[in-house]
Amino acid sequence: MKRKMIMLHALVTMMLLLAACGSNNGNNSSSSGNGGTEESGGGGGKPYELTVAYFSLGSVPKDQLLIEQELNKITKTKINATVKLLPISMSAWQNQINLMLTSNEKLDLMPMLGTTYANQVAKGQLVQLDDLLSNQGKGIVEALGPDYANAAQINGKTYAVPTVRDLAQSYGFYLNKNLADKYNLDLSKVKTLDDVEPILKTVKENEPNMIPMVNATNASPLSSFSTRDSLGDDMGVLLNNGQDLKVVNWFESEEYAAELKKMREWYLAGFIAKDAVTVKESKSEIIKAGKGAGSLAVMKPGFNVQESRQSGTPIISVEMLPPVAKTSTVTNIMWGIARNSQNPEKAMQFLNLMYTDKEVVNLLDWGIEGKHYVKVSDNVIDYPQGVNASNVGYAGTGWLFGNQFLSYVFNGDDEQLWEKMKAFNAGAIKSKALGFTFDSSSVKTEYAAVSNVLSQYRIALECGALDPAKVLPEFLSKLKDAGIGKIIAEKQKQLDSWAAKKGTEGNRT
Repeated sequence: MKRKMIMLHALVTMMLLLAACGSNNGNNSSSSGNGGTEESGGGGGKPYELTVAYFSLGSVPKDQLLIEQELNKITKTKINATVKLLPISMSAWQNQINLMLTSNEKLDLMPMLGTTYANQVAKGQLVQLDDLLSNQGKGIVEALGPDYANAAQINGKTYAVPTVRDLAQSYGFYLNKNLADKYNLDLSKVKTLDDVEPILKTVKENEPNMIPMVNATNASPLSSFSTRDSLGDDMGVLLNNGQDLKVVNWFESEEYAAELKKMREWYLAGFIAKDAVTVKESKSEIIKAGKGAGSLAVMKPGFNVQESRQSGTPIISVEMLPPVAKTSTVTNIMWGIARNSQNPEKAMQFLNLMYTDKEVVNLLDWGIEGKHYVKVSDNVIDYPQGVNASNVGYAGTGWLFGNQFLSYVFNGDDEQLWEKMKAFNAGAIKSKALGFTFDSSSVKTEYAAVSNVLSQYRIALECGALDPAKVLPEFLSKLKDAGIGKIIAEKQKQLDSWAAKKGTEGNRT
């Protein structure tokens, strides 16, 4: 017992000495052997373990643990932290995250969808980030730029940061290139929906077993074609890509009525599938199976290569509407710090690495060099010999993990992809409501009722399965009865207040 007491005393003394050394080292920026620099967020002491949840679009990669181990080698040195990666199936994501947040389970960082963000803020589930960004997250703001970094603010406060990727959207039409070559179809002349029609007609007449205009599950062709700022939910929108701040009912606009009429004509002509409302496959799956020709789509630089890869057939496309940045295009994927976090500062340090550290980004995006990928050049990678998409042990999701512009380009993609994407973002038309997020809590009863009406009518109308001449008036009447007018009035009130604070109230016409 005496020997044990002596050993314990010696251990306590050593710990105190080490703590004192750590404190002294923390006062300068020189590297120390116990965890890096103060500037980099290293510091001494036991590493804090960060729990980082994220949604998974498939099964958990077999080499997930190897990625975590390699990541921790980096984070221990740079920020004196370890990371526990927690992939959650997209189908179970919202339920599981809500359970973790309400049960106060350990959780530090998580991505979120723009559609759930305001609700999570209202529930107090996210840490306010402004001070953390100023101190531990300066690289995030620099990577995004002020317009996009501030797009997620609610009442002037930041609770999440968008990922760096395509922050704007353009819209257009794409087609199986083999069909374009076979029938000499020139997409360069396509500017409007009317211009798409002769192409669909040619496919219908010559390929009777093929759907000319494909749509995806729970979507219509018009889901990928927009000239408005939806303000997040289409329950009150801004026309002309948000170039003025007057909120209107999109569904009673002349433009919407004209689009419904066009979709009805296409449906009756057989350009849109008769089962479009209940389709269960993705657009790329339908085209890959030889059952579909093309579709309207949300586009960005690199679209053709991406879609060709997913569809297993060469794709060509044409941009019909210019790139536009709206709150919804910027905030559709963001990262925030959960209120459960016991160390928000450390969580922000790791989040900052996801936006500034190329080694971290590529490890999360592509895996381990030599095992999951090999370099073809400084910034281009490919699979190692004997490895392909079906047997690779790890494949991340580039648009999810922080700053995609630090990610390697995969062989076959444009080597200048990220430079072109930066220009795409910088040159996009910006809605005057960029940064506005609607808080629907004061009209939650009406919001739920209108949501139900939209679920009942919208997809069927926009696929052309219902005759708008007969059903659109009924749809509009149901929306009115459900309270869309009250939602629009509340949205206008909030938007006016937001604009006044930003000094842009004069833009309303």
